[in-house]
Amino acid sequence: MDSASGNPSSVAGASATTPHGEGPSPAPPPSRYESQKRRDWNTFLQYLRNHKPPLTLARCSGAHVIEFLKYLDQFGKTKVHITGCPYFGHPNPPAPCACPLKQAWGSLDALIGRLRAAYEENGGRPESNPFGAGAVRIYLREVREGQAKARGIPYEKKKRKRSTVTVSAVNSSSGAISVASGSDGDGGDNTTTIGGGYTVSDSLTSTTNVTTTMS
Repeated sequence: MDSASGNPSSVAGASATTPHGEGPSPAPPPSRYESQKRRDWNTFLQYLRNHKPPLTLARCSGAHVIEFLKYLDQFGKTKVHITGCPYFGHPNPPAPCACPLKQAWGSLDALIGRLRAAYEENGGRPESNPFGAGAVRIYLREVREGQAKARGIPYEKKKRKRSTVTVSAVNSSSGAISVASGSDGDGGDNTTTIGGGYTVSDSLTSTTNVTTTMS
């Protein structure tokens, strides 16, 4: 039977391709922050699998998190001057030196914040969250204070910017007020592939001259 015979199956197939048959619109893509958080989480899980001996998330402690942060130092691009370096304490060294490159405190602090959230989003209990352990907070504080002392410029906690509200008009008869409000958007980080197939954000590989005391 040819197409002019009105084959029901042909008609049904044609109707299925009409716009009325389309499904719901796809969900919007995740924000750059959410994407980076997922990449950081996968990087940490891969680190646990490659650990000698391998570690499970249930056995992970604050000590293992600190070990992970120190492991990331080898991929850092922040110049950290040792005590014997002539540029120790110099905020703007005039020449290069052989001091090691490490991760900056701000990058590690942001990374821990994302991993702490990811742990609980993936079923972890807040009271057993290794990324919120006291030992991790102490380690980050020591890194921050060491770098701040060596540079001679203390780190200052950034104040959270509040949304701005501007009164633009007041209707005296109805008492209605029209306002315009705004808030800052959240940014994100690009990623860089490092040794062993790990991926870290560009915030963990930014170049900075920092000085600190080697323990």
